[in-house]
This record gives sequence, C-alpha cells and structure tokens, in this order.
Amino acid sequence: MVNYNGRRFVSVKSSENGETSSKTYFTYKQEDDILSATYSGGDVLKGNMIGIVKEDGSIDFTYSHINRKHEIKSGKCSSTPKTLPDGRIQLFERWNGFGMEEAEEESIVEEVSDLVFTPQIIFN
Repeated sequence: MVNYNGRRFVSVKSSENGETSSKTYFTYKQEDDILSATYSGGDVLKGNMIGIVKEDGSIDFTYSHINRKHEIKSGKCSSTPKTLPDGRIQLFERWNGFGMEEAEEESIVEEVSDLVFTPQIIFN
C-alpha cells in the first residue's frame, strides 16, 4: 500500500469543468487506510477530502470546497497512482461532482518535492 502521509501534490491537468489549476496544492494525511487532505489555490479558496486507500494504492474519496464565487462544490473521486521515474507519485483521477453524476471528469495531480513546493511562495 502507498503511504500518502505528509505528501503534497499539485494539479497538473484538470477537466474543462474542474476548478483546480496549476496553482491548486493538496496536502495529504494518512492513518492506516484512512486518507484526509486539505487543498487551496487557483479557483479554490479552501477544500477538504476524506477517503480510503486501497491495497494497490488507489484512493476512493469525497471532496468539498468553496470556490472564488463562494459556492460550495462537492463530489466523489477515484485516484489511481503511478510512480514517476524520480520516485514521485502521479495520481490519475476520475471524478463526479454531486449533481453532475452523468458527466465523469478526469484530472491529474503530481507530487511535489520540497524543492518545488517551497518556492511557490515566490511565484504566486
């Protein structure tokens, strides 16, 4: 099982209807097989996730956030991990916003190293 505790991710690709962008950062915490995360940036003011990590490292979770229009958005997502050549994790996500179940969307988030994550303050 992949341990996501303390890992940080950034959105690198989002669907047309997605509100995450290359400025959306996620911080994951894991206890046993329970995953939680916070995220913000881009069009997301503040968001939270809660889910289950499966033996193969995939994740099923729900999310909710408040966007820049002060709308509450929520949904469910399944993420499949891929280990990059440098050892970082990339997650391929398939998600549906509640109320839009007929339109499954896709996005990709990628783990950021301390060298990439820390300088974000300079570029914002």
